[in-house]
Amino acid sequence: MISALVLSAASLTLPAVAGFAPAYAAAPAVAGLPDFADLVERVGPAVVNIRTTERITQRDVDAATQADEMQEFLRRFFGGQVPRGQTPRRRNLPSPGQEIQRGIGSGFVVSADGYVLTNAHVVDGADEVYVTMTDKREFKAKVLGADARADVAVLKIDATRLPFLTVGDPNKSRVGEWVIAIGSPFNLENTVTSGIISAKARDTGDLLPLIQSDVAVNPGNSGGPLINLKGEVIGINSQIATLSGGYNGISFAIPIDEAMRVADQLKKSGKVTRGRLGVQIGELNKDVAESLGLKNNKGAEVTLIEPGSPADKGGLRVGDVVLKYNGKDVERFADLTRMVLGTTPGSKATLTVWRKGAPAEVQVVVGEADPEQRVAGRAGGKRGEQRGGAAPASGANALGFVVSDLTPAQKRELGVNGGVIVEDTEGVAEAAGLRQGDILLMLNNQDIVDAKQFNAAVAKLDPKRAAAVLVRRGNQAQHFSLRPAPVAK
Repeated sequence: MISALVLSAASLTLPAVAGFAPAYAAAPAVAGLPDFADLVERVGPAVVNIRTTERITQRDVDAATQADEMQEFLRRFFGGQVPRGQTPRRRNLPSPGQEIQRGIGSGFVVSADGYVLTNAHVVDGADEVYVTMTDKREFKAKVLGADARADVAVLKIDATRLPFLTVGDPNKSRVGEWVIAIGSPFNLENTVTSGIISAKARDTGDLLPLIQSDVAVNPGNSGGPLINLKGEVIGINSQIATLSGGYNGISFAIPIDEAMRVADQLKKSGKVTRGRLGVQIGELNKDVAESLGLKNNKGAEVTLIEPGSPADKGGLRVGDVVLKYNGKDVERFADLTRMVLGTTPGSKATLTVWRKGAPAEVQVVVGEADPEQRVAGRAGGKRGEQRGGAAPASGANALGFVVSDLTPAQKRELGVNGGVIVEDTEGVAEAAGLRQGDILLMLNNQDIVDAKQFNAAVAKLDPKRAAAVLVRRGNQAQHFSLRPAPVAK
């Protein structure tokens, strides 16, 4: 038998020794762990089990018959032994119209008249959805709408005076706060697990910043509530981080305020409409931000603008760094995508951008996003960075470029008034991945007019400071941070 050793704060008190003082500060007494029993008793009845089924079609029957015939052939060919990896012969084939179980999930009631929230992936592809209450009443549910992008679905069951959960404010939740999850992991209904909020606004995709916790969540928990100690639902359990397919200590929940915004649209129209700018954005590194005159690398850099898009019509430019959207700071470049998605199509948005070393405002009429289209695509990681390199060979400037003027025809084709084309790269520019054919548009917030002006500006650069060069390749443009190197003589 293994015995447990429990040490209280008092048991760790050391005897005083003359002339010496403890080298540590006494830790505050730790309160006892919370008792969730009353909480679970109060909120548990509002959590439901969701069972989905699908109906067998003739095509399914034909496929099953072919598979069965193949198994019979293999059985005979191998003398009664089915090879390893092959499933045994099925004796009972399904019939058209037969209803078979498809999946199991969880959900919770949000109003007494029978509205239920769950994950979209729980009901995806289902022909019938059944909701079972804790008192064993079962209802056939109607799917009012499901949004795969947010992973939220709204169901309606024909019932009244149902127990329901109160919607809380996840923005007031704190990291380290106790929370519980209730659901049906592995079809074990009404299972309760507990833990703490591990992180907030965890970026795992392009749409919603998720709540991370260490609450045990497994297959079947999807769609169930994440509940705080007040008994309020603050999230919908949706994902786990795993290498095995099961719970590995990290789970994620959709913030309930974001989920309710999606649910309200699904209840009204059965679909979700989202805003669109028609841009691609990227993340700034610190060197580029410093070279552009920014205090930090917050914001989103515009790397591509679709012709004729809302951004194009509103006057947004490639190379702009979006600092605010409708007065809200863009802390990370992914924030801009979420802000745009949450904007009503047709409404006006004000973007505060950093352009040529100073803030400017751009007014854009937000368009409507295609459900399958990325609203503000990401340009793949941080912008190019190079802190130094070998001295450029003769003919290249201090940044390692050999450039020439753009012809009038090239300017018309590119839709630019200035800039230069890269003929060759050496040293710093080559090490940063720049190459022949790239178009250089700006240097440290200043437009590049022609090769003579560009080379003269490069010659005046401080070799101790990185320079920001706006480089266009194809339809995309991005800033590169390059530190001048000594020119070979």
